[in-house]
Amino acid sequence: MVEHDKTLTTEQKALAVNLNPTQYGTIVEIGAGQEVARQFFSAGAAAGTIAKTMSAYDMQVSDDIYGKAGRYVSRERVEQMLVHEYDLLHSRLDEVRSEDTQYFSYAATVTARSYTQKNECHGWIGIRMQLEPKAPPSEIVMHVRMLDETNKEQSEALGIFGVNVVYGAFHYHKDPKVFIESLLDNLVNDFGQKRIEVDLIHFAGHTFEKVENRLMNLHLVRSWCCRAVMFDAQGASEVPGTMLRKKDVLVIRGSFKPPTKVHVDMTEAAMKQFLEEEGVQRDKVFTVAEITMAELANDAETDDASFLARVDLLNKLGYNVLISDYLRFFRLRSWMRRYTQNRIGIVLSILDFDQLFNESYYDGLEGGILEAMGKLFSGNTNVYVYPTRVGEKLVTLDNVEVAENTKYLLKHLIENKHLVATKTWNDENLHISARNIAKEIPLGQGDWEKQLPDAIRDEIKARCMFGYCELPEE
Repeated sequence: MVEHDKTLTTEQKALAVNLNPTQYGTIVEIGAGQEVARQFFSAGAAAGTIAKTMSAYDMQVSDDIYGKAGRYVSRERVEQMLVHEYDLLHSRLDEVRSEDTQYFSYAATVTARSYTQKNECHGWIGIRMQLEPKAPPSEIVMHVRMLDETNKEQSEALGIFGVNVVYGAFHYHKDPKVFIESLLDNLVNDFGQKRIEVDLIHFAGHTFEKVENRLMNLHLVRSWCCRAVMFDAQGASEVPGTMLRKKDVLVIRGSFKPPTKVHVDMTEAAMKQFLEEEGVQRDKVFTVAEITMAELANDAETDDASFLARVDLLNKLGYNVLISDYLRFFRLRSWMRRYTQNRIGIVLSILDFDQLFNESYYDGLEGGILEAMGKLFSGNTNVYVYPTRVGEKLVTLDNVEVAENTKYLLKHLIENKHLVATKTWNDENLHISARNIAKEIPLGQGDWEKQLPDAIRDEIKARCMFGYCELPEE
């Protein structure tokens, strides 16, 4: 088992790399200076580690070295940098360096805080390395957001982060989860706040052939490297900002264990009304199914298996998937607003309505439920409420019961069209409960099969998901 040494300073990490005679490489940084290289030089003995440092800051110079890229702060550009520099090391040094050498190239292309505007401060960072002498290369690529306020602070944080990446790649590669947990070492400010956020990570190459990258991105949330990660409709990890930018977002929250016919009904009913909202354009609508970490933490079965099953099944329905640790609705909405100023729609079952209007849910919030609702509905946001049946009674937004002291708040939100009842619903599916189905699946074939979309039912049975195991015929 790989142990994460949390006591090491940045200088100690840099010096440990410098004093290893086999690790030798290049550090290239575009944007925010040469802070990673500076950390290694300041630690001492860097001549044993660094073959070259460089900052091809000018776009034309960068293109001339690495080739054209669609965007300069992009995954495409950082991968060009990694491959070019790594191959250059081998071509220049293979004949003169010891056969024990483990080559590496570290690359970063970032846009930090500028003097003229408050731009999105983010970047792509990666390392390509040999983790054994003569081994084929392995690679780790990450997307980061810088959270400090000034260029100087952001540059300093990137320097510390880069040392964590290089040190971690060589010391923690046998356990990628430990590598992830080490990324923010020495990157918490005096107020206990993170200085950098990592919202995408991808392991590839010789050492990481068996790594499941979706689980590694889930671990980013578990280890507090970020608050949310996203997967596209094909299951690939994507940068949230790229996916949500300038989109109208319709999000449905749930456990999705498994996705049911009622989940599909809810989304379709809300979508019809969402498209009627002013300014919403079909080609700009981004539909996402969101699962909170609380849902995964409460899962009795293996977390990883359940997580992968849910993502696969939601992808089967064509949904993008968001995993977040935002339990409160207004926190989720604020996170999405970071990336888009377009309309946001949240799809909610009346079954979960008590959570939205439960005052204890907002304990610790200075303004309580009023502050929460103000933040949830502050501009271009609607919650679409889907009905349910309790016994023979149809419970809708019009007749749902809330605590006496919040009933006028409910009325206000309905009157101002913040809370919107769906105009259509499928009465045949209102009895469906994903939680009840999850209990029935391990028992084998049954009525639960009729409550799922055909593609979901077939996938669960074919892959024995959620404890399903079909007994062979005698």
